[in-house]
Amino acid sequence: MVDFRPVAYVIGRILIVLAILMLAPAIIDWRAGLGNGFDFLACSALTGVTGAALTLSTGNALGQALDTRQAYLLTAGIWFLVPFFGGLPFYIGAPGLTLNNAYFEAVSGITTTGATVIFGLDDLPAGMNLWRGMLNWLGGLGIAFIAMIFLPLMRVGGMQFFRTEGFDTFGKALPRATDIAGQLLVVYAGLTLICIAVYAAIGMTTLDAVVHGFATIATGGFSPTDISFNKYIGAGEYFGALFMVLGSLPYVRYVQLVNGSATPLWQDSQVRAYLRWLGMAVLSVTLWRVWTTGEPLEPTFREALFNLTSIMSSTGFFSGSFPTWGGFMLVVAFVIGVIGACSGSSAAGLSVFRVQLVIAVLRREVRRIGNPSQVDPIRYDGRGVEEDVLSALILFVSSYILILGTMSVAMTLMGVDTVSALFAVWTALGNIGYGFGPMVERTGTFIDFPPGAIAIMSLCMLLGRLGLLAILVLVLPSFWRR
Repeated sequence: MVDFRPVAYVIGRILIVLAILMLAPAIIDWRAGLGNGFDFLACSALTGVTGAALTLSTGNALGQALDTRQAYLLTAGIWFLVPFFGGLPFYIGAPGLTLNNAYFEAVSGITTTGATVIFGLDDLPAGMNLWRGMLNWLGGLGIAFIAMIFLPLMRVGGMQFFRTEGFDTFGKALPRATDIAGQLLVVYAGLTLICIAVYAAIGMTTLDAVVHGFATIATGGFSPTDISFNKYIGAGEYFGALFMVLGSLPYVRYVQLVNGSATPLWQDSQVRAYLRWLGMAVLSVTLWRVWTTGEPLEPTFREALFNLTSIMSSTGFFSGSFPTWGGFMLVVAFVIGVIGACSGSSAAGLSVFRVQLVIAVLRREVRRIGNPSQVDPIRYDGRGVEEDVLSALILFVSSYILILGTMSVAMTLMGVDTVSALFAVWTALGNIGYGFGPMVERTGTFIDFPPGAIAIMSLCMLLGRLGLLAILVLVLPSFWRR
């Protein structure tokens, strides 16, 4: 029998914090004389009361250590339940979405996907746009923490390879997970403040700088305007690309950097591969567009750099004419979107680490064709990779491809055309935020999708964010047997 009390206690505490944070947009809209401020207060009260009830009723579980099953339940519980309460302002206040769409918007924010069902962002109350940015920022911080602490322990998709990386490499300086979390918060908040300051310096309004700063470092992609970074063509694109890259690097390396060790960041095989593959994508698309359209080099490079960085880092901002691109450019975008950025960051997708290992396994199997008896162990960054890591990796990649195909078919059964369905699942499962296809072209949002398709996308965002297996394992009968 699973003891749910420690799980419920932690979720209750998180809801209390969420309720307190709702007061910030409430005050902003109240001071602006908008009734939406009172809607935020009502949502805050409902969330706070629920969190307090959970906390008080399970307080006798305080201090109990979580076992593996409880860790799975806590991780899934947070990401399924918190968006419900985080989405209440979208349902009760402006813009008055349906409950299904409000949940989608909150899931998109907390999973740092950046897809939206709201058209007319410029007309939303300032507090509502701030809340969207806050959901991105809170989700990015929570994801980074889970990626560093929980997923290696839960052995999800080969992440157990980082179990030693996440704890032992810090030595005596960071002996406990709470110490790592504290250092992570400092790094995350520091990057965010720097990003906001830079955005303000290049001419963004205060609201735009704050929301874009929150969303950039979280690789979330929510913008307070329908045209995203098209308001800030030029310097905004270059600095946006820079901070999106910084937000998609492994946070464990930043923590090490804060503790005086810069070498691991520069020598990280995953970081080098990420930057190399992204550079190749940007260069190939830039040259292709210059060759086929004759467009000037600098704006073409800038547009490719910003948009492809946004896709590979699973952020979701856009600029220029990228949403109308097709052909070769769209294929490149699809591939790097599936790959994603670095494990241990707020970015999603398969992750560079997993793709590197898949390539290494394929190379080994090709070599074995000519020499079946050869002993050929897989190594990564100088460390041997155990077979259980490779097994989890192959299971994860296979599941990812299977779910991408299955959910795309399910979307078409909901009345979505094939192109829109494929890219909708691609953007949701990879937490990318972009939309392509006939059903997205009118508004650049997913507002025209039927309710069933919206629900599928919400599920895909959660599956992609938590590494698939962390959720799928909950439906196994063996999980619930001791």
